[in-house]
Formats: sequence, C-alpha cells, structure tokens
Amino acid sequence: MPSTLAAIDVGTNSFHLVVARMGEGEFEVIEREKEMVRLGSGAGDMKQLDPAAIERGIATLARFRQIAEIDDAPIRAVATSAVREAENHDEFIRRARVEAGVEVEVISGVEEARLIHLGVLQALRLFDERLMLCDIGGGSTELLIGERDEVLAATSLKLGAVRLTDRFFAGSSLHPSAVSSCRAHIQSTLSSFDRAFDRHGAEVLVGSSGTIEQVLRMAYAAEGTEVPRNLNGAVVSADQVRAVVASIVKARKKGNKLDLPGLEPRRADIILAGALVLEAVVDRFGLGEVVLSEYALREGVLLDTIQRTAGGTLHHLGDVSRQGVEAMLRTWDDDPSHSAHVANLALELFDATADLHGLDAGSREYLEAGALLANVGLAVAHTQHHKHSYYLIRNSERLLGFTDGEIEIIAQIARYHRKSAPKPSHAEYAALGDDDQEVVRTCAAILRVAIGLDRGHAARVSGVRARIDERALLIEAVPSAPEDDLSLEIYAAGERSTLLAELLDRSVEVVAG
Repeated sequence: MPSTLAAIDVGTNSFHLVVARMGEGEFEVIEREKEMVRLGSGAGDMKQLDPAAIERGIATLARFRQIAEIDDAPIRAVATSAVREAENHDEFIRRARVEAGVEVEVISGVEEARLIHLGVLQALRLFDERLMLCDIGGGSTELLIGERDEVLAATSLKLGAVRLTDRFFAGSSLHPSAVSSCRAHIQSTLSSFDRAFDRHGAEVLVGSSGTIEQVLRMAYAAEGTEVPRNLNGAVVSADQVRAVVASIVKARKKGNKLDLPGLEPRRADIILAGALVLEAVVDRFGLGEVVLSEYALREGVLLDTIQRTAGGTLHHLGDVSRQGVEAMLRTWDDDPSHSAHVANLALELFDATADLHGLDAGSREYLEAGALLANVGLAVAHTQHHKHSYYLIRNSERLLGFTDGEIEIIAQIARYHRKSAPKPSHAEYAALGDDDQEVVRTCAAILRVAIGLDRGHAARVSGVRARIDERALLIEAVPSAPEDDLSLEIYAAGERSTLLAELLDRSVEVVAG
C-alpha cells in the first residue's frame, strides 16, 4: 500500500481531485481540487464530447496529476456519464493517458452509485440505517438503497443538471411550459425506481452532490440562517427544497441572469434543472428531508482502492463482486453447479501453469468470473450462446465492484470459451490494450480446457495437476472416484487445448492422473 493515493472524479460538469494519506482501511485527506470543466456541455445529449471540452478536460487532468505528484500519490481516475455515453470517448481516454499521464477508467452508472455509497458510509453515521442515496451529476442522477455495506437496489438515470438544462432551459428566456415539461420528464424517468423503493423503503435520504449542496446553501441564505462551516451532515427539508425551486423559477421568469442569495455564479445556468430533480425525488419518495454528505464518488474510489490494494488483488469474489456474479448465475444459468466446477478446474489449471503464463492475481479473478458466467447466454439461445453470454455480461447492471474495463475483460473471456479464438478482426478484442488482450487470450485458453474436463457435466474430474518441461505441458486429470471413466473428458479437453498450446509455445497433452 502506498502512503498516499489520489482519486479523480471525471464528471460531466466538474472534475474533482482528492489526495489522501493512507491508513488501515481509512484515509486522511490532505489535498482537494475542483475544476468546473463542463465536459458534457453542448454535446448533443452526451453523444459526442466537444473538442473544446476535451481540451479543457485534458488540461485539468494534467494539472491534477502535477498536484498528486507533489505528494507522490498514485492516481486512480474514474469517468462517469459524459465519457460513458460519448461515441468518441476513446479519443478522450487516449489523450488523457498520452498527454496528461492519467489512465481513466470508465465506470457504469450502477458502479458509480456503489462507490458513492462507500464514500457516504465513511462520512455519516448511518451504517445501521437503511438509506436512500441521491447524487445529481451533470449527466445523470444515481439512486441507491443500501443498508450497512449492502447495496439493495441501485440505478443510474439520465437526469443530469447539464443534460436537462440543454434540453429544457437552453434559451435566454424561460419558455412558459419548460418547467412543467421538465417536471413531467423527471417524474416519468424516476418512476422506474418505484418498485425498488416500494420493496425496500428507506429511513433517510442522503444527498451527495454539488447541486444538493447548492440547494442547501440557497435555502439557508433565503432564511437568513448561517451556513455551517462543515456542511457534512447538514439537513435541508423538503419544504426548503420546494421554496428554493420556486425562487429560482420566479427569478428565471424575470430574466436569464440569476442573482439569488447563496447561489454560486458558475452554477447559475444549471441550478434550475438540478433543483427540479431534487424536488422530484423528495416529492416522489416521500422523504421529508435530505442529509448532505460531503464524501461522494472520489472518496468511495479511495476506499475501494484501499480494499483492493490491502487484499492483494483487484477483487475478492467473496465480496460485492461475488454477489453480482452469483446473481447472474442464478438468473441465467440452468446448470450452475457445472459452471462452478469448471471455474474451480480453471483456477487450478491457472495456478498450475502460473510460471508459464505469468498473469497476476487480478487476472485470476477475471478468469473465475468469466468461467462462472460463460454459459449465461444459453438462456437466450444455444446457437452462438458464447456471443449471447458476452452481451449479457457486458450490459448487466449486477456486476458491482468491477469497472467498465474489467467487465469488458470478463465478458470477452466468456465470449471466447468456445468457437473462434480472439482475433484482431474482432472489434471488441481489437479495442483492448496489449496487456488486456493477453489476459483474455490466456484465460480463455485455460477455460476451454477446463470446460472439456467436465464435458459430461458429472464432475468426474476432481482436480488437475501439471507437469512442465521445455517442450510440453502434461495436464493430469484427477478422477473423483477410482472407477470413473474419464475418456470423454480427456478427449474433450485435448480437443480444446489448441489455443493454450499456441500461447504457451509447447505441446499440451491431457491424461488421466
């Protein structure tokens, strides 16, 4: 574990940097920076990142890297809806790496909500209470219901303050129907979370974004109440939220220039849209007040990084990521015991050949997840089910704990468990970096052999051993019982060993142990 770490939140409206000194499962913030970049502004409903916005973003990341280097802090940067949705996001990620020296991970909306939840649990004494989290960003709003460290429900909705402003309030004057139209759109979009809220409920509503902090400051200023120096844990009531919205609407009707007490000028153009989202959440779910958390995504990223680093691997599948994988397995796989047995055999083979392939513990866990989920595509159709598995994994919102890039690797391992080997002509594979391509090829090669070793779905092979020399890899299949006939499994594993032999540059022979 490094003594310091830096986390960057590449948001649609603002970029945030936090640098922290590491401790045992905790951290102490020693530096904070915020830059209003407007990465998603003028982007045509987030379909394209504007060239000028990309330039601003790269310049900001370069400055943030320089600040992190002052404290020798390794950086972990995550990008949210603006980058997630943009068709040209690869250009931004490439330039961030090459020009700013920052590697940017794109995370899903649900993963974003999970990381925010991690940060909130460190900021507020709400661990034992069932909370509903609302984070209103520039491009999306994340909603989550959680209790202790468990995520009960989470979603990401396209209700960002910048996005809604571009759609409903872009003109210099306020159209008579703009507010009512925006409210109707927000309520319609929020309705998708009704079932989750009805099922789980919540005792407290937590807000964790600049928009919600701004509404709180405006509410306090309107009533002449002194704003606390530390806003963490500060409360704004539902009535105060409604009053703030009413004051913004009234001011906008008088003109485009807002000059309201407590309002930060740089946020004036998007505050109406953001406040309307908060008002709608309060009204729809009937929670009487909002508790502000000053910790959000960047602090959650720090905590997640601490957990990964302390554990020695990128993930531990006994935790949140395991829950998501098992949920998919239960839903889509009609023979989960076979998939679990294949995964165990694949991990044994991974370990037995570690000196040859040289992959790390993080790759091992990608293999485990890919092996467990390789057959979920059978729920769609047997024909081309490996491609269906890729689609289901890639588009699932259940795989909390994995970044977008990690989900892509897992999905490709599952996709290549049969049929064609990975090729440069395959667009998704070609889009991976060289190191990630090596992980996919190697893990898929191992998985193919492991699947062959349970060809009869009867767990006749209890484990594997390996003997290695300069020209050959001998895989010994250990029978579950002395009388077990392994001829089918030996044949199938041998037939599926071509890719592994190619990768390891030696012949592969499978025999009964």
